[in-house]
Amino acid sequence: MSQTTAPRTTTTGVRTTASAQQTNPASVAQTIELIASKNAKGSNCGTTLAEPTWNFDRVPGYGPGASIGDTIPLSAPRQGTLPAEYREASEEELHERIQQAKATLGEKLVILGHFYQRDEVVQHADYVGDSFQLAKAALNHPNAEAIVFCGVHFMAETADMLSQPDQSVVLPNLAAGCSMADMANIDQVEDAWEQLMEIYGEEPDAEGKAPLIPVTYMNSSAAIKAFCGRNGGIVCTSSNATTVLKWAFERGQRVIFFPDQHLGRNTAKAMGISLDEMPLWRPQLPLGGNTEETLEDAKVLLWNGFCSVHKRFTVKQIDQAREQFPDVRVIVHPECSMEVVDAADEAGSTDYIRKAVEAAPAGSTIAIGTEINLVQRLAAEYPQHNIFCLDDVVCPCSTMYRIHPGYLAWVLEGLVDGEVRNQISVDASVSEPARVALERMLAATPAPGVKAATFGVQAAADASGSGSAAGADADPASASTAREVVTEQARS
Repeated sequence: MSQTTAPRTTTTGVRTTASAQQTNPASVAQTIELIASKNAKGSNCGTTLAEPTWNFDRVPGYGPGASIGDTIPLSAPRQGTLPAEYREASEEELHERIQQAKATLGEKLVILGHFYQRDEVVQHADYVGDSFQLAKAALNHPNAEAIVFCGVHFMAETADMLSQPDQSVVLPNLAAGCSMADMANIDQVEDAWEQLMEIYGEEPDAEGKAPLIPVTYMNSSAAIKAFCGRNGGIVCTSSNATTVLKWAFERGQRVIFFPDQHLGRNTAKAMGISLDEMPLWRPQLPLGGNTEETLEDAKVLLWNGFCSVHKRFTVKQIDQAREQFPDVRVIVHPECSMEVVDAADEAGSTDYIRKAVEAAPAGSTIAIGTEINLVQRLAAEYPQHNIFCLDDVVCPCSTMYRIHPGYLAWVLEGLVDGEVRNQISVDASVSEPARVALERMLAATPAPGVKAATFGVQAAADASGSGSAAGADADPASASTAREVVTEQARS
């Protein structure tokens, strides 16, 4: 079992508030408070970040942070009012109440914490990892009556689809959605498919390949996963996107990739597919804003979605890091733009980034382009390195930040009282075909000898016959030797 999915038996930092003059270097929440109160240098991406999280439950929107400017669907779940006793409790009191509830529930409970969660929540998690690692971690606890997922809505949906029928999956704050997942809704996807079938037809070619295979990133709704399951498609993660695209091209002439254009583009480009063969599909426009000829010549159709956290990273930030630290190692997530991935030394999933830091020689300087909670936690856990976020403005994932210890205490104490609060349930008509797409991903394994796709500046070196593979499917332990593709399921 990998470190990311091992039970978490220790905590990082102290369990006290910034006002108590004891700070936790891993705590982004404390950093935001200190900057807002002018007790620390730096800047936040909005003054409302320092306000109580529950203030934003009363208004529609993703909340302060990277997604504050994104348009939220009218159908997005809303969180009801958190009772006053949780809103008014101190951090210390909430910590004790969470611990007491955990002790009372014992093996009936498992708490999952995503890498991007605030440290005040992660310290209570039994498992810490990315979305799919955590969903699979829950499978190791078939006797747990409740799975509390400290992440966002699509993650809890996946956990529910993979859990036992008698298990309840709980999301502490229903407003913890995902703006990127919301950028591809089922009505838009079905309309796009209908338009494309009119162009491509539905009959396979002479080799038996379907005209189009749908591939969705894990960061999508259960409905989109179900669509892929019904139409011969598959799910991917940022760790196994190369393997999954190879699987798709073995079965289809083209791929339509939902909802993150950047992961799709970066992965396909690293596989040798030209940008001319990757048109962008804009769902609000007829034919996605393309001509029939462009769509006929396409290999990968990229849905016009993106992650607002990773959209913040720029080539200018990388240039500034290299100017300040000539020996810096720049690692970014493949949800970043192609220009940023190309300028970085490496790109990989959250687990890749964590393993890269873990394996780095002491004294390394590492600039990371991903969500600030993970970066700040890594910097605290590996003080022998100089680790910093490429973006010097503190701007967490808006929806991950909606999970506050107050909500966690509320749902746990509900379980103690026999009440399941904020349960996430996916209807069987959706979960069954969605599981088909997930199972196809689990069954997709790289052929022996297949090498990882190469991202970043290393791609240019590989093209000239030197260098290493440093991609989302790669092993980050060495930057000097090409590695075989490692899928998400193999890592766990």
